[in-house]
Amino acid sequence: MGGISVRGVTQTFGASDDARRVTALEDTTLEIPSGELMCLIGPSGCGKSSLLDIIAGLAKPAAGSVTIDGEPVRGPLPKRVSFVFQENALFPWLTVEENVLAALAFQGVPKAERRARADEAIAAVGLDAFRAHHPRQLSGGMKQRAQLARALSLQTEILLMDEPFAALDEQTRLLLGEDLSVLLARTHKTIVFVTHSLVEAVFLADRVAVFTARPGRIKTVLNVDEPHPRTRSFMTSAKLAGLRNELYDLLHDEVRKTMETGAVA
Repeated sequence: MGGISVRGVTQTFGASDDARRVTALEDTTLEIPSGELMCLIGPSGCGKSSLLDIIAGLAKPAAGSVTIDGEPVRGPLPKRVSFVFQENALFPWLTVEENVLAALAFQGVPKAERRARADEAIAAVGLDAFRAHHPRQLSGGMKQRAQLARALSLQTEILLMDEPFAALDEQTRLLLGEDLSVLLARTHKTIVFVTHSLVEAVFLADRVAVFTARPGRIKTVLNVDEPHPRTRSFMTSAKLAGLRNELYDLLHDEVRKTMETGAVA
């Protein structure tokens, strides 16, 4: 369960009579099978994050539709879809454990089940020793792990991740990528992951959806034929380098268009 179908989605911002009206996405169609990790990559402003919001039911498209297992998405689906954001979205006054428990309470999980689910999720991201720490006491990587633990505890079949490792140093983000690949192999969740990193996209994804410059359309979908969990040997392989170079070629002109039109955000 957890297959996502995006059909003809267009998203605009601003009133129809406003000269500053922006079309972020245009006629975007994408099929994401259950259990797949798909990365979305493209120039700034091409609508990648907007598409995540639409899949999550946090925003309505100007045109087109999204379905999950054939059911239309008409609003937030907290029991089916969880979100990990780029920015730290932890409650600063709560510990790691309390942040996870709060999410479970918000989802309506019975109190008797919350502790066990929190324990399992915190252990899965390696934060057992830091469960009583507040966010200010954690490194950037630990904060992202805590956010991931919170999302995992909800046990949704779909996990949406909007540049979750972008603020981290390269070494940390690659190690967290390894952990995410292990998680996918174990849980078979459907994961949609927005990134600007070519290497991260190839290392993580089963497929990479490449977007054009704004208005964003799907230029192509690149297959990465490599089983999960991904390993260090794949990171340093000629196969990864070749796919990374292919992505660069696909994106080069699109990024140039964005720069020339001043649309970089």
